[in-house]
Amino acid sequence: MLTDLSPLIAATARWLTVAYPPSGGALASALCEAQARQAVTVAAWLRYPTDIDAGLVAMAGPGGAARLDWIAGADPAGDEPAEESAWRTWVDEVVASWAAGLLADPDLAARAVDALAEGEHDCGTPAEFRRLLDPGDGDRRAAALLRHPDLLASVAALHGDQLLDRLGPGRALAA
Repeated sequence: MLTDLSPLIAATARWLTVAYPPSGGALASALCEAQARQAVTVAAWLRYPTDIDAGLVAMAGPGGAARLDWIAGADPAGDEPAEESAWRTWVDEVVASWAAGLLADPDLAARAVDALAEGEHDCGTPAEFRRLLDPGDGDRRAAALLRHPDLLASVAALHGDQLLDRLGPGRALAA
């Protein structure tokens, strides 16, 4: 059974950086992408904490970006060829919502990274999520839209209660 979440993580991080683009050039784009990817990775590992959970989402598919595009007012580029927009089918709405919440709230992000220790994923150390947990000034400037709580509110609110439940005391990590 395929248990790799990397297609889901890549697509969902890409959706976040398309919906909330970086401010600046190539370096800003890379910094924004790194922050989005770290937030999405934490959210995906919390959402799918076991190999079985990851395998099930790989088989069933995560659902796509259509509702997120509508809520965020993102332009899905409907005129682009299907082969260029196929990545949108791998966007996970819940993971995007949770990642938006983590990007907007540093305390929630810290709780989420701490909670990863309870799952089956090899998550290393919190230092691997430094750009999410302790962004520098350059990170903040590059991802000004991606980290703006007011802009993220509609997406973060979609499934924010589920994230808070998952991070609540005494909760076992299981999807």
